[in-house]
Amino acid sequence: MKSSSLNWQPVILSFLAIIGLALLTSSFVIINPGQAGVLSILGKAQDGALLEGLHLKPPLVSTVDVYDVTVQKFEVPAQSSTKDLQDLSGRFAINFRLDPTEVVSIRRTQGTLENLVSKIVAPQTQESFKIAAARRTVEEAITQRAELKQDFDDALTSRLAKYGILVLDTSVVDLTFSPEFAKAVEDKQIAEQRARRAVYIAQEAEQEAQAEINRAKGRAEAQRLIAETLKAPGGSLVLQKEAIEAWKEGGAQVPRVLVMGGEGGHQVPFLLNLDQLEPTPTNPAG
Repeated sequence: MKSSSLNWQPVILSFLAIIGLALLTSSFVIINPGQAGVLSILGKAQDGALLEGLHLKPPLVSTVDVYDVTVQKFEVPAQSSTKDLQDLSGRFAINFRLDPTEVVSIRRTQGTLENLVSKIVAPQTQESFKIAAARRTVEEAITQRAELKQDFDDALTSRLAKYGILVLDTSVVDLTFSPEFAKAVEDKQIAEQRARRAVYIAQEAEQEAQAEINRAKGRAEAQRLIAETLKAPGGSLVLQKEAIEAWKEGGAQVPRVLVMGGEGGHQVPFLLNLDQLEPTPTNPAG
């Protein structure tokens, strides 16, 4: 009988050692870098987040919820109306992370990260986009895209900070407009192209008219200079030179214009068309 009781002692001791080891290991929790933990005792979250390192906890009656506090990225759609009541849709990529010191509040109010995204991040993205879009027309949303994003960032950052969410960066993945506005933009571009074409044609016509005026002024000035040259001494030589050049341009033909002499040593041009001269009829009887 005594020997039988002695045989159970190693088993009992081993069992107690296993229980003791289990209790010992369940009394500690390790929080890795990039994580934050929330200690709950009998289902009640305790104040004070567990940051990276080794922490004690009551065995058996406590649990630790671990949250990833590294950068998270989600794409969230949003819709709004602009200042001129045009429909505007967008899709935003949001980079954020949880504030490690606020994970206890997140655990009590939202629970999991998935709930946080669906119940907080997505609705606040929608509201922030409405704020940014309502400040400008749909055309300004296109031409002032950087300002639109800045207004969106400011609104979203302030709204999510209340929930322990730190917004690191956002980017506009896409902006979509209503079909009516897209058609209006296309029609406006066509009208602007036609207007620019009309202005170009008008400017071209104006330039051509100015060029013609300049050519006319040039011809008038040339004629004036020629007239002054002819009036000056030796002006007859100019006419003789012109007659010779005209003769050269016409080849070896006999010139049809003759320059007759004048009075006082000046040659006065006298135009004589030789083709109009008719031969004087001869008298056969003479």
